[in-house]
Amino acid sequence: MTSKAEIPASDRLIVALDVPTISAAKELVTVLDDAVVFYKVGLELFMSGGAFELVTWLRERDKKVFVDLKFFDVPATVGRAVSQLNGLGITFATIHGNDAIMQAAAASAEDVDILAVTVLTSLDRGDLSDLGFECDVSELVVSRARRAVVHGCAGVVASGQEAALLRRELGNTLLVVVPGIRPVDNQDDQKRTVSAEQALRDGADYLVVGRPIRDANDPKAAAEQIQEEIYQTVAS
Repeated sequence: MTSKAEIPASDRLIVALDVPTISAAKELVTVLDDAVVFYKVGLELFMSGGAFELVTWLRERDKKVFVDLKFFDVPATVGRAVSQLNGLGITFATIHGNDAIMQAAAASAEDVDILAVTVLTSLDRGDLSDLGFECDVSELVVSRARRAVVHGCAGVVASGQEAALLRRELGNTLLVVVPGIRPVDNQDDQKRTVSAEQALRDGADYLVVGRPIRDANDPKAAAEQIQEEIYQTVAS
């Protein structure tokens, strides 16, 4: 079941700026130029300093911004943290917590859509056991997604392996943002990965891509190839 959301094809690719410095992030954005509209700014860049200046720099260039900090703290603290993002032109921000955290984040977000992280794509069944979860990965993803909808989140971050299940169980009541987009022969630390085409056909709204673009010999060509795959998939 593909997504029914009205999203321009060019906006569906979110490039993760997983680089160590603001200057490196600006360099990558400049290289990608008009091939990419949407960028994710995560923990590494925020810890490097100057991340809010980068957000402003991106917005001045008509780029969309996804702040991926996975807020997890006392609900009141999360709410106040989310409120700091209002008015900056940020499209998405992530939280990673229970019902009270979801509620606090959604209530504090004025012009930012809150995405609840379900299960990190670097985790598999064995990792969940280590964390004390005895349910299957898919059961946990659907459970967290149901609660995210109830508590006012705009959508979830989930592996493409669960995108079809989320669409079957929850229809088009939420946005599904899928990280861990990889070629078929993926060999890195992301365990629950899918291709761009599969994720979209299974119901993903947005695809987050980092290393396959960042580490390519020609990052812009790599981004354009994925954009073409997105366009062909959503148009078919």
